[in-house]
Amino acid sequence: MRANMFIAALFACVFAGGGTRAEAHPRMRGQAPVEVQSRAQSGARVIDGVAARIEDDIIMESEVRELSAFQQLVDGKSKARSEVINELADQWIVRGEAKTELFPSPAQPDVDRAYQEFLKQFPSAEDFKARCAAAGLTDAAVRRMIEQQLYLSRFLDYRFRPQAQIERQDIETYYEKELVPQLKAHNQTVPPVDSVADTIREVLTQRSINDSATKWLDDTRGRLRIDVVSEGNGS
Repeated sequence: MRANMFIAALFACVFAGGGTRAEAHPRMRGQAPVEVQSRAQSGARVIDGVAARIEDDIIMESEVRELSAFQQLVDGKSKARSEVINELADQWIVRGEAKTELFPSPAQPDVDRAYQEFLKQFPSAEDFKARCAAAGLTDAAVRRMIEQQLYLSRFLDYRFRPQAQIERQDIETYYEKELVPQLKAHNQTVPPVDSVADTIREVLTQRSINDSATKWLDDTRGRLRIDVVSEGNGS
């Protein structure tokens, strides 16, 4: 049982039934602004403005703050402003493609399951609430961000899974060069390759999806007109 638990953790690259680059893939730009707790209580006044112009659309400073807050919640720190803007640009690309293809939003039960899986990343409900408060995020905001991430991961899976071709040799190479050494390093029992072949296939499929999505996003972003506005100059 301990070995199975370790393998499950090792293969935890699939988020709520859809591949995500975890933080590898950017999160989706929200259908509604993420709800950041008001700073008016402390006397601070937050002024929104334009963070970047992308084609005939804009990315707002509030969106940058919101994604930064979610990164702080997940990783304990947020990325540089330029990186956050790049992620929002990627989200803009993916959302546009998904809307063009009329890709459906996830059903609410799926979102609820993804939210419960997300909560498992935290030691306790109290720790989760404390980190939300520190990041300035409400629970409703977190749920929306998770829904966006689920939407993104499912669309990328839909778009790139058909291209993933995993051969038996790929599975055996992963088993011998990655799985077995990691299990041995943790003094875990090594299962027969056939017992974990399907799981390895999915791991490798997710890698292929991630690689294809990354290339597509990089190529597409390079063809777009994106003008980043200096912070404080986007009014």
